[in-house]
Amino acid sequence: MNDVAIQAKGLSKSFKIPHEKNSTLKQAALSIFSHKTYKEFNALEDISFGVKKGEFFGIIGRNGSGKSTLLKILAGIYVADKGKIEVNGKLSPFLELGVGFNPELTGRANIFLGGAILGLSKREIRERYDQIVEFSELQDFIDMKLKNYSSGMQVRLAFSLAINVYAEVLLMDEVLAVGDTNFQNKCLEEFHRFKEEGKTVVLVTHDISVVQRYCDRAMLLRNGKIAKIGNADDIGNEYIRQNIEDEENRLEKGQRKIETVNIDKNLKNAKIKKVVIFGKDSKVKNTFQAGENITVHIDFEARDEIPELNFGIGLYREEGGYVLGCNSQMDDYHIDAKKNYIEFVIENAPLLSGNYFINIVCFGRDEQNYFDFEPKVRLFKMNCINKKYRGIVDLEHKWRQ
Repeated sequence: MNDVAIQAKGLSKSFKIPHEKNSTLKQAALSIFSHKTYKEFNALEDISFGVKKGEFFGIIGRNGSGKSTLLKILAGIYVADKGKIEVNGKLSPFLELGVGFNPELTGRANIFLGGAILGLSKREIRERYDQIVEFSELQDFIDMKLKNYSSGMQVRLAFSLAINVYAEVLLMDEVLAVGDTNFQNKCLEEFHRFKEEGKTVVLVTHDISVVQRYCDRAMLLRNGKIAKIGNADDIGNEYIRQNIEDEENRLEKGQRKIETVNIDKNLKNAKIKKVVIFGKDSKVKNTFQAGENITVHIDFEARDEIPELNFGIGLYREEGGYVLGCNSQMDDYHIDAKKNYIEFVIENAPLLSGNYFINIVCFGRDEQNYFDFEPKVRLFKMNCINKKYRGIVDLEHKWRQ
């Protein structure tokens, strides 16, 4: 157990939800004398898992799956109805917006309040105050009341405080959900630092690419239960599959309510039909030389009325490693759904020797709602002749004195 940072066994948590909600002051007054009935909502059921010291562990799942409830139990904010939890090491939580802060106090005062809640002495907070404010970039607003902060400003302050506690175990809940791109990049840089320092991090997020990029392992929650625990890439792909199935079921139920439907019910909004990879001679192949163009040809089928269609590519090293993630929306490339094919070209591929595979996804305006997803749809091999470099990418370089 010396190498275990977090151990959870049989955790369960439920909440009582009233059957009737009072919408007026009169109803609220009359309800004092009436017998209230409740239904029980099981937020978590028999959750058991372990996180090793120095591990980056992701928790993903749809809204209401129990992610935040589990994190609050780990942080000691909630007490589990059943089961037990053991945390080895000083813990620093970054939970939902506003936890540990007072909206009537200034940002400055909230640093001292939040720091005290996280276990810092007043002397320690003073010593770290300047770097907390500097990282948050809130120097001009630090004496403004927190209630006048935007949600992004509150996240900056809370995250800046959490990372300055110098804890062995960090709990992060949707840290990237709010805030501008610049601050999100700063957070990702901190994730790099956490990994280099061997800190234990439990990260809750909806961003699958972050889980697959930073996490060693991940856990997928569904309706308060563990659906799967394993390699972060596999768990991320499973989450995408479940989202696609849920969306298809939702659309199918909606179609049943329509009396006349002229659309083939077996056809998705868009569907990946076939994927091939070929080189510059337009011949299908699965072995390439470094510096060669690699073309991914995707045949698809789409409904004419789709207002927007996008495709995304995830390139991975088979032995482990996220090489590239991009999509047509990021590149501002408009796809004509009527053409039924699209090509993605890696020009002068600078990949080192090894086996690689690609994931392909198609979606509409919202990257989180997929029409279709094909994991490990194509595997290919790269040969880097006469070069003994290690890693993934052969960067242009030279030596000089």
